[in-house]
Amino acid sequence: MAPLPDGFSYAEWNATYNALSFGIAAMGSATIFFWLQLPNVTKNYRTALTITGIVTLIATYHYIRIFNSWSEAFTVASKDGGDYAVQLTGAPFNDGYRYVDWLLTVPLLLIELILVMKLPQQETVSLSWKLGLASALMVALGYPGEIQEDLSVRWFWWCLSMIPFCYVVFTLAVGLAEATSKQPSPAAASLASAARYLTVLSWCTYPFVYMVKSVGLAGPAATMYEQVGYSLADVLAKAVFGVLIWAIAAEKSAVEESGKLLPN
Repeated sequence: MAPLPDGFSYAEWNATYNALSFGIAAMGSATIFFWLQLPNVTKNYRTALTITGIVTLIATYHYIRIFNSWSEAFTVASKDGGDYAVQLTGAPFNDGYRYVDWLLTVPLLLIELILVMKLPQQETVSLSWKLGLASALMVALGYPGEIQEDLSVRWFWWCLSMIPFCYVVFTLAVGLAEATSKQPSPAAASLASAARYLTVLSWCTYPFVYMVKSVGLAGPAATMYEQVGYSLADVLAKAVFGVLIWAIAAEKSAVEESGKLLPN
């Protein structure tokens, strides 16, 4: 929880306010959708879809906490009908909620992808542990640098967190390629591939947003870009990714149900 810089313009404050509001709306509506779809997939994929809804529920809670903390940190007022002025209240802005969210949801995101691919049980358990622990380590290593103003310290922790990050991304992009090709239909294989690459794409935005404060940007602009960037990346990595998980589950359920209806 680092102190906020003074001097926010209304546009900078409002951009962050809207990004956090969008995060709440996207995660909350996604949670409702995923859980309403549970009866429409077969038993084999309900665990994956349940976890998908848990991920967005956790994210909804933490986005509400971040949004409230942001709102309490400022007063926004218009004097005599003029432009809005933004001032700090002195209340702390606790962005640590974001890391608590990631520590809980990032391993679950990877586990839900592994579950919906329906790999052999031993491979499912092994990959879930490896990717879950690696992703949790990635988040834990990133946090000490996030709360530092010293650029050399930020870069040090960024480099450390990139080690498990690269392992996870490599496993998604290369290690699961064969399993993707063995999906029961071309549509399911295409959706599984899209989910893998969406994860890689959305994840690759986080290190760049993390570096915003390390490449010369500072003050209110850096804070705005960081909050907006993380919020958009989260929606892609959780809500949009969850829609792909649901689509995979629905497609594979349809294939399995049609197989049962075929005459022997």
